[in-house]
Amino acid sequence: MTITSAALVLADGSVFEGEAIGADAPGGVASGEVVFNTTLTGYQEVLSDPSYAGQIVTFTYPHIGNYGTTPDDNEAPRPFCRGVVVRDLARRRSNWRSTEDLDGWLVRHGIAGIAGVDTRRLTRHIRDAGAMPGAFGTASLEALTAAAAAEPGTDGIDLVAQVTTAVPYVVGDGPRRVVAYDFGIKRTILDHLASIATVEVVPASTPAAEVLARNPDGVFLSNGPGDPAAVHGAVATIQELLGEVPVFGICLGHQLLATALGGSTFKLPFGHHGGNHPVRRLDVGTVEITSQNHNFAVVEGSVPGADVTHVNLNDGTIEGIRHAGLRAFSAQHHPEAGPGPHDAAYLFTQFAELMDESHEVTS
Repeated sequence: MTITSAALVLADGSVFEGEAIGADAPGGVASGEVVFNTTLTGYQEVLSDPSYAGQIVTFTYPHIGNYGTTPDDNEAPRPFCRGVVVRDLARRRSNWRSTEDLDGWLVRHGIAGIAGVDTRRLTRHIRDAGAMPGAFGTASLEALTAAAAAEPGTDGIDLVAQVTTAVPYVVGDGPRRVVAYDFGIKRTILDHLASIATVEVVPASTPAAEVLARNPDGVFLSNGPGDPAAVHGAVATIQELLGEVPVFGICLGHQLLATALGGSTFKLPFGHHGGNHPVRRLDVGTVEITSQNHNFAVVEGSVPGADVTHVNLNDGTIEGIRHAGLRAFSAQHHPEAGPGPHDAAYLFTQFAELMDESHEVTS
C-alpha cells in the first residue's frame, strides 16, 4: 500500500503530521471545524451522523476501523462530515457483519482523512484552545495554512439546509401519528419513533400550518448540525406548534425548543462528543450514561416556564427541559444512541404517553 504524507493545520497555526487515507481531497485540501469524539466504538455511526456537517472528526480512541463497516450502521444515506482524523487506521477488518473496510467506505463517499496523527496531542490542544477551523491534506503547508485561516467554521451558518430531506417520507406503521422535522435526523431515531408511531418526516422549512393540517398526535424535533440561531425559520415555526400538539426534541431539537420558549444558547469551548457523558435525571436522582454530539448548549435559567429535567455532571450544562403547560419536553443527549448507551431510551416511551394523555384530554 502506497503511503502519502499529509498534514493537518489548525487556524492558530498548529501543525500535525500524518498520512492520507480515504478519498482524495479536492486540490489536496479538506477544511472544516476540528472537533474530537471520545467514543470507543461506533465510528461509522459517528461519521454518518448529519450532525457532523461542517466538521472534521478526530477520534481519541487510537485504533479505528478494526470491525469494518456495514450499511446497517449508517445513520444517513451519506456522511456530511468534512473529514476524519485517526491515530491508527486498521488495515484489516474482522467482523461477521462487515461488508467493507473503513478506508473503502470513506473513498466511496468522497470523505478524505488523515491517519498517523498524534491524536492525544491534538485533543489536548483542542481542550485547551477550543474547537477551531482547520485544514488537512496533501497540499503544501502554505496552502493548508491559508485554507485553515479562510475556513469559517460552524458559527452562524445554517447547516441544516444542507442536510434536511427535500421531500416528505413515511417510516413505520405504529398506532400514533408523528410528524418529525428533519434538521439532520438519524436513522436510529427514526427506528425508535417507528416503534411507537407512524412517522412522516418533513423538511426543516415545513410551515407549522402544514404540519397541523396533518392532524398529528405529536411533533418531533430532530438532531442536526451547527448553530441553532442560524436555522432559518425554525424557532417561529415551533412557537406556532407549542400548545397545539405534544412536542419532543433531541439535541438541536432541544436547543430550538428552548429558544422557542424564550431561552438562549451559547457555544461550548469544545463541545460534547462521545458515548460516556454522565447525566443526572433530576426527578428520580439517578445517573445515566449518555451519548452526546453538540457544540451548543442552553443557557441556565433562560427558559421561562420550563423545568430543568436533566443536568450534565461533567460541566453542569442543561441536558433536558419540560414545559408541562405546553406539553413539550426535550433532551440534549441522545437516548437512541447507536451503538449505545441506551440508559435514556425511556424518553420515547414518555413521548408516547404524553401523546396518549393529550389524546384522552381532547377526545
